[in-house]
Amino acid sequence: MKGKFARRLIASAVAALLLGWAPQAAVAGQKAGTATDDCTDGVNVPNRYNVPFCVKKDEVFIFAANYKPFEANADGQREAESVFNNVIGNKLRQAFPNLKIKYATWDYPVRYEDLQAAGVVPDIILDNPYQRIARDLKPRGWVQDMTSMVQQGGLDLSKLNQGAVEQVKSRSEGKLYGVPVFEDDYVLYYNKKIFDKFGVKYPKSGMTYDQIYKLAKKLTRQVGTDAYKGYMQHPDQYLQYNQSGLYPFTPTDSWTPKPEDAKVDLTTPGWQELGDNLNRFLSIPHNGFTTVDDFLKGDMSRPGHVAMAVDTLSRLPTYAGSNEFIKQSDTAKYDELRKSIDVGVTSIPVLKQGSTSTYQPNQTAAFIPPQSTHQQDALNIVKWLVSEQGQTELSSHGIKGVLRTPAVEDSFGKAVPELSKVDTSGVYWGSNAVLKNYQNTKYWDIPMYSVFRQHVLRDGMTVESALAVAEQTDIPAYIKNQTAAGLDW
Repeated sequence: MKGKFARRLIASAVAALLLGWAPQAAVAGQKAGTATDDCTDGVNVPNRYNVPFCVKKDEVFIFAANYKPFEANADGQREAESVFNNVIGNKLRQAFPNLKIKYATWDYPVRYEDLQAAGVVPDIILDNPYQRIARDLKPRGWVQDMTSMVQQGGLDLSKLNQGAVEQVKSRSEGKLYGVPVFEDDYVLYYNKKIFDKFGVKYPKSGMTYDQIYKLAKKLTRQVGTDAYKGYMQHPDQYLQYNQSGLYPFTPTDSWTPKPEDAKVDLTTPGWQELGDNLNRFLSIPHNGFTTVDDFLKGDMSRPGHVAMAVDTLSRLPTYAGSNEFIKQSDTAKYDELRKSIDVGVTSIPVLKQGSTSTYQPNQTAAFIPPQSTHQQDALNIVKWLVSEQGQTELSSHGIKGVLRTPAVEDSFGKAVPELSKVDTSGVYWGSNAVLKNYQNTKYWDIPMYSVFRQHVLRDGMTVESALAVAEQTDIPAYIKNQTAAGLDW
């Protein structure tokens, strides 16, 4: 290990000298990361890692954030491009051979604040609209209404996942700030080894929570010194992305109501039913919620002792044995942990028999900021990303597309050899819940954790009381505190 570190240190120093940049320059007053030798027609972006990062004027700059797989396998210059290039970047460049496309992932090596300070605005931003429009993009003025742009460009949003489209609209103040590109949907993972050990049939698509509850009770057991948990589902995500399409705010007379006019609604029968449904799983003796990471290991003392867990689809390649989406330094650890599981995957349980409604989408959308100097090229790239060709490429790498055609669905996981032994038919099963009654509201990223993780699990409250306290006390106090801090999310 010491030898590797020394070699990396020497390589970094040599690279720095070749680039005409060294730490002493920063000490002498020159800003770190402002080498100009290879950036004569662009802007260097200073960053906390003192790595030169240049964005040239003739490049279409794509910047991605909040999708962990894209952050894997950063190189010695703290750039993480390999996963993006392998999944979609190389095909994108083939589709647009006359364009110079630059790509970067958040923090490798630059962040939003670094770009803003340097006066650099990406031409395309790939990020999660659920929270990040309000937190990162709108405060910087990096969003615009793309409605006319999309229409004039011939991009038909009706062909895309409507749950994803409506979610973007719900965060766009009556406009359309972005276009859905792909989903990191929530699915139900199960460890075949535990089911086989106890002679229990595997879960399958379309099963209700009632049916999964029975399985969870069967599989939560103690055998000698081995304790098995039947089921893990994160309560915050369960409420935030709820399958009923419930929205926690009531409509006002404006898309930008004053903070004091924001009304929260968590005590209607629909919210109560959602809460009661999950609470019974948390109440199974010895099945207390810890973390969905426990499916592999997480905080448990022994790996492979959770029978079922609801988690994001991006975990699947790793669980199946692929190391493409994890850091190279973690491969040995994951190889060892995977010996305790034989992963199966299906859709999350549904609320009622016959329902096909899964979670609201956990998605990544494409945003074209008004400051982009390559607006038409950016739009053409977005159109390609949501075309059947682009969506098929994403799907083949185990990333769920927002365009559902036979070609897109059939291609799922084909580029990930380890997925050939996993039944992935449940990935595209059902439809994402569509948000209801979000018009004339402003979304605040409210502390939904207070319902279960604070009031039910720690305080011992009933679900009814927890929802009432969150609605009447926790959330109003949060909004008041955010407002006092000058924030509107």
